[in-house]
Amino acid sequence: MLPRAAASNRAPARNPQVPTIAEHPDSTPQGPFALTGPTPRADPRTEPLRGDLAHIGLAGKYFVPHYAVPQPRTVMPGGATLFAAPAEGAEEICSLMEGDSFEVLDITGGWAWGCLGLGGPVGYVHLDRLEALL
Repeated sequence: MLPRAAASNRAPARNPQVPTIAEHPDSTPQGPFALTGPTPRADPRTEPLRGDLAHIGLAGKYFVPHYAVPQPRTVMPGGATLFAAPAEGAEEICSLMEGDSFEVLDITGGWAWGCLGLGGPVGYVHLDRLEALL
């Protein structure tokens, strides 16, 4: 005879008094976070979204662990370059003009990651090329 724990490989019997999800007429996923299938992949140059962080304006569209409220900064005299990655040799996305408002979402190692607006462009700027709004 087998020990009792090893003999019970079957799932416990279902209680007929407890309805299953399939028996509920309102069991169809609803709302902004319903798991209805794959979401389209975001373009990292036009939507402020990374695997770990997104602009707060994307909260109902994409699910990430953290959302950031943008911290507006102004591009300093002389302008700044928006890079695709936080490195000098990275691809240049565009040039930011003096006085442009840049929405900072993350700061790491002298680089600010952010966007010009919710619709982009998105990239990295040297932190020393930005100043806080007064």
